[in-house]
Amino acid sequence: MSVLVAFSVTPLGTGEAVGELVAEAVRVVRASGLPNRTDAMFTTVEGETWDEAMGVVRAAVAAVQARAPRTSTVIKVDWREGVTGALDTKVSTIDRLLG
Repeated sequence: MSVLVAFSVTPLGTGEAVGELVAEAVRVVRASGLPNRTDAMFTTVEGETWDEAMGVVRAAVAAVQARAPRTSTVIKVDWREGVTGALDTKVSTIDRLLG
């Protein structure tokens, strides 16, 4: 099974520059050992189970919340039985089709 979770956590009440705090969330994701990718808007993590993927997201948000009085989090989930490696295969399929 593959569970892809794309999320964005925004610290609020910490001033305009939030990169340092967002980096804390990304650090947690990368330390998890799960496949992941960060772009300008979201970080996506792939787990074998819902609990595995959401546990990493929960820990990443908690890392930001520990240093900010408030956080806002957006989450999108793609949960699919019988699939592995979706983080890469979904992108490679589009690249192949554009080709």
